[in-house]
Amino acid sequence: MPDRSWWAKAPAWWATPLVGAGGGYLASLIDWPLPWMIGSLLAVIAVRCTGWRISELPGGRKTGQWLVASAIGLHFTPQVWEQVLSHAGVILLGACSTLLLSLIGIALLRRSGVDRATAFFASMPGGASEMVNLAMRHDAQPARVAAAHSLRLLLVVLLIPALFTWSLPPISPPPPAMVSWPWLALLLPAGALLAMLWKKLGQPNPWMLGPLSVCAVASVYFDLHLGLPAGLGQIGQWLIGCALGCHFDREFFRSAPGFLARVLMFSLLAMLAAALLGSALGWLLHVDSNALTLGMMPGGITELSLTAEALHLSVALVTALQVLRLFLVMFLAEPLFRFWKKR
Repeated sequence: MPDRSWWAKAPAWWATPLVGAGGGYLASLIDWPLPWMIGSLLAVIAVRCTGWRISELPGGRKTGQWLVASAIGLHFTPQVWEQVLSHAGVILLGACSTLLLSLIGIALLRRSGVDRATAFFASMPGGASEMVNLAMRHDAQPARVAAAHSLRLLLVVLLIPALFTWSLPPISPPPPAMVSWPWLALLLPAGALLAMLWKKLGQPNPWMLGPLSVCAVASVYFDLHLGLPAGLGQIGQWLIGCALGCHFDREFFRSAPGFLARVLMFSLLAMLAAALLGSALGWLLHVDSNALTLGMMPGGITELSLTAEALHLSVALVTALQVLRLFLVMFLAEPLFRFWKKR
């Protein structure tokens, strides 16, 4: 009798891209913001919560980040770069201000009895993997730190694109950028090579910052004004959404409900505070308050830069804020924690 359980022996990731594609397609039919990322994310979470433990497609998130980062880097033209430099003070002020929002999370978690190291690194607006590594070096609870960052990223991905899309007046999209296959044949592999080098050197978020740096530098230096072919951006969103969804299942939402509830409260308060700060700074300094607010949100570079691109806001300003904050957190988090511990 033939074995009918072939799917049980197949790799756990075989169905993940299919589930994600189905969710992305359904989300695109109802015009949901960033449909291929958010639709695939929700579809994968829903399937995993049924008990079917589909897993991340090997290399899927890296490939998605590589495509999305390349597209974001090509937004940097000489004119855009001049605007970013002219707003350098605002970008630094915004990045530093969002670091202060972590005090909300530290206070909430400490009041509930969470140890100092776990509360500190769970509240930092940095990359999840980097914060988990720092938490382990200081005897924190890495599982809780990872859970806090995962939940905050999920909230940002689900709420921020929808809130911005529905609250802002419709903006006519700019004409599509020219596609140059010779340039892309050079820039895309170069971005992947730099990402692998940065990963080997232990740098944060290599598959985002490597391709972004290559494409941004080339675009500014050679005044390219290029874009990716239609569809590649959606493929990147789909792969990222599938990968993000694999971090969640029933066990995640059932684990430490009190801790997750406080992380939820902190994340919502941090988003509200970032919105107020961004609006105030934009009004005082005569900068695009929508782009400034989006750049100050406590999320990831990939997700918020994609949101800026979808809403036709200043992708460069949002990306610059997020990248600067990431490096500030990476360089300051551990010294600040040691200083707090001594005090």
